[in-house]
Amino acid sequence: MKTLVLVFHPHVEDSHVNRKLMDVAGKVDGVTVVDEYAAYPDFKIDVEREHALLQEHDRIVLQFPFYWYSAPALLKQWEDDVLNIGWAYGDYALEGKEIMVAVSTGAPAECYTHDGSQARTMEELLSPYEAMSRYVHASYRKPFLVHGAATSTEEQLDEIIARYPTFLTGR
Repeated sequence: MKTLVLVFHPHVEDSHVNRKLMDVAGKVDGVTVVDEYAAYPDFKIDVEREHALLQEHDRIVLQFPFYWYSAPALLKQWEDDVLNIGWAYGDYALEGKEIMVAVSTGAPAECYTHDGSQARTMEELLSPYEAMSRYVHASYRKPFLVHGAATSTEEQLDEIIARYPTFLTGR
């Protein structure tokens, strides 16, 4: 199974979580990593290139930091441009593929409960990605979550990041 990791982080070079995730993913056999902000700093997305990448892979991972209950702006632009009618839906070019998200949060996991400070679970907050996957006839898989980027020690984060290759390959 070929996996495509699309990284949507506007300052990945300064990120201590998403940069490490990206670097670890790049060392996994059968995994292609694309830094979307480096590819499209002007937000002018090459839709044909993105379609080709998506068609070449079986599993698509959208990797991003969670900002204000959402993803960075380029991911929304990417969805609007790339997941277009007559390709993603209509012709269902992604049918049978797996879509996953890999998300980092600044707050610890306990904040993302009904009793926590966010009053919502990450599954609830990420539900638009599950809905999108269903709409394009792809299978949505459980997300890879890195909580507490702002509060965890490097050792704690490294333990979580070490599990990323297994998530990406399913092995």
